[in-house]
Amino acid sequence: MISRQRTCGDSLTLIANFRRSGKTRSPTTGPVYDPATPASLTPSDPESVPMSAVFNFTFVPWFRSVAPYIHKFRNQTFVVAICGEAIAAGKLPHLAQDLAMIQSMGVKIVLVHGFRPQVNEQLRAKGHEARYSHGMRITDGVALDCAQEAAGQLRYEIEAAFSQGLPNTPMAGSTVRVLSGNFITARPVGILDGVDFQHSGLVRKVDVAGISRTLDMGAMVLISPFGFSPTGEAFNLTMEEVATSVATALQADKLIFVTEIPGIRIKPDQPASDDNLIDTELPLAAAEQLLASLPSPQQPTDTAFYLQHCVKACKAGVERSHIIPFSVDGALLLEIYVHDGIGTMVVDEKLESLREATSDDVGGILQLIEPFEKDGTLVKRSRTEIERDADHYTVVEHDGVIFACAALYPYPEAKTAEMAALTVSPQSQGQGDGEKVLKRIEQRARAAGLQSIFVLTTRTMHWFIKRGFVPVDPEWLPEARKRKYNWDRKSQVLVKKLS
Repeated sequence: MISRQRTCGDSLTLIANFRRSGKTRSPTTGPVYDPATPASLTPSDPESVPMSAVFNFTFVPWFRSVAPYIHKFRNQTFVVAICGEAIAAGKLPHLAQDLAMIQSMGVKIVLVHGFRPQVNEQLRAKGHEARYSHGMRITDGVALDCAQEAAGQLRYEIEAAFSQGLPNTPMAGSTVRVLSGNFITARPVGILDGVDFQHSGLVRKVDVAGISRTLDMGAMVLISPFGFSPTGEAFNLTMEEVATSVATALQADKLIFVTEIPGIRIKPDQPASDDNLIDTELPLAAAEQLLASLPSPQQPTDTAFYLQHCVKACKAGVERSHIIPFSVDGALLLEIYVHDGIGTMVVDEKLESLREATSDDVGGILQLIEPFEKDGTLVKRSRTEIERDADHYTVVEHDGVIFACAALYPYPEAKTAEMAALTVSPQSQGQGDGEKVLKRIEQRARAAGLQSIFVLTTRTMHWFIKRGFVPVDPEWLPEARKRKYNWDRKSQVLVKKLS
């Protein structure tokens, strides 16, 4: 089994925290170091290494690793909902920079902003109490005026943030057109359980054609949590409902909530700990089950508050919905372009699949095994060879990216088969992908009526021995394979009998 660690760039130290990467970083704010880094880049005195050399060595493989996501998300539509608390906390400049970068890579973005703390601040200034019920604001005449003032100020600040272009900043040279309009038709909430919500509303209709035309023009669509009735009456809406309704109407590829909470923990009813991390991928069925067990949410920090909207969006056809924290700088980039992300993603089904390869997977297989061919761990295989043998390969695919593979080459006359090129991505090290592929290869061999499988390896003998393989002399090999054996390479031959 093959797995290898890689480092991340100095300016991207957050990415070193992949939960599946096995990477380490120095406890200071200095560069990220990796146990597998060549000795030439890890002297006893790290300060003697030129920073440019470390950055180049780490940046290039990282940038190549995100390329599949860049290609995958081009021309896709993301609805990004930013809570008002994020803007109040001063996160808008960095969020705007990241969104501009994401848009520059071909993603169509609809940005929905919240304004809960801004409205509350306006109410306090006027000596008026903020009132809530059923998790929604009760919008009287004073609250409606405050909401309109807050929305106008926030739209001004957001447009200003996307208009930056100072040299030596992420926005340098960018041109982001932000367009907004009356895209939302609303209706009143009315009276619930005896509570009159007055000017609070719900989404009645989304102008899909208008939003789509604006996105096709290359602009970013900005939507405030306001809607208007056919008679022109204004209604205060919730950011969460607006974003969910827009994502559903557009059948967006992603709905992303940038929130006060870090995501959904594995054990939501228990405090954070090393054994209770953020659940990075939550299947829709599990999310629905969890939601049913939680009390009705009353405030944004309640576990069910954002989760209910993620579930609703996924059930209505949005492929993925996300809950990420605004407190982590670069959270949008980490969630979108890193394998396991930074928050919780709710999906209609598990995105990881174990299956047999097709010709469409050749590029991904080549990209996966190429580093190990370069360092001599694997024997080099040409693209033509892999295209010819594509049906021999089993792959683990996650969200369109190949993270593990192996090929099965039968020798029917000897009732055995070779498992070749078993490779696991550094990003999924220690997560059992190698085991999954091995089991599938064994299943394929049994289905073909074979009695054993064998591997040739120079570096990972112990991994195979722990899984039931035993060393044998190369003379054991089937005659056809023995003729191709490279005696100079001196690969170890290990065999596993199939029950």
